[in-house]
Amino acid sequence: MKILIIENEIYLAQSIATKLGELGHVCEMCTSTKDAIKSNNYDVVLLSTNINGQDFNPVIETFKSSIVILMVSYISNDTVSKPLAAGAKDYILKPFMIEELVRKIDHYQDYEKLKKRNRAYETYLEHTFSTVSHEHNHSEIELPIYISSSFQKYADAFAFKHASSKNLPLHFITLSDPKAMSEIETISKNCIIYAIDYQTLKKADKKTFCELISDRQVIVASTDNIDDVENNVIDIKSESNVFDQGDILPIEDYVKFIVLNYQYKFPDTELSKKLGISRKSLWEKRKKYDIIKKK
Repeated sequence: MKILIIENEIYLAQSIATKLGELGHVCEMCTSTKDAIKSNNYDVVLLSTNINGQDFNPVIETFKSSIVILMVSYISNDTVSKPLAAGAKDYILKPFMIEELVRKIDHYQDYEKLKKRNRAYETYLEHTFSTVSHEHNHSEIELPIYISSSFQKYADAFAFKHASSKNLPLHFITLSDPKAMSEIETISKNCIIYAIDYQTLKKADKKTFCELISDRQVIVASTDNIDDVENNVIDIKSESNVFDQGDILPIEDYVKFIVLNYQYKFPDTELSKKLGISRKSLWEKRKKYDIIKKK
């Protein structure tokens, strides 16, 4: 990383620069805030608040996109509280171990990376679900709840929208994972669990699962009809124009969608013909996707 050290104690600045340089960082030094604000191309700024008669706000404003860590000799409103309120990330009390400074730098660097990654994910999800209408009043929905939809994207949109409306983290689990049950037991109750692939569970396992989540905040998604749960089931029907919303489904998803939605409208002979496959292949597809056709 590129680090700027703003410190009027030259020997201290050189000592910090040397130790950080040994760890692979590129360090530059200056003794005044006026010199510091001539450039803003730094990942980290180490700002000493011991420089008398200097205004730190311009430095913090200039480097608002950088990690600004205050180096202080004593804690006061002027040396810590005001600079932190202005946008500095943290402070470290002199004298300090270089390992502690590096720990703070690494911590905030990871934090900034996570912020950028989360923003990218949020933007992507907003774009992905922009074609899915939200007709549910999430403030009135009580969890656990079961979502039945032959189009997975609809259930996903519901889960992420609900978590956002409650301002709670979402923990994703696929019930096709043998460790899913034990994982649920370890998750904090202050977190919404989004469990998909309910249709893959065996009857006995479904009963165990439903008992396990009876007092938890869980959204359960299934691509099959849910007929073994009496309450809190929402059936999200796929719209007839699902293929006209800018999405191109993979062949396997298309076949699964057609089988789920049209297996009761056409006999297997005609359905397999429309899909361009044999009846045996249709049977194999049902087995692969765990689709049960009731007689």
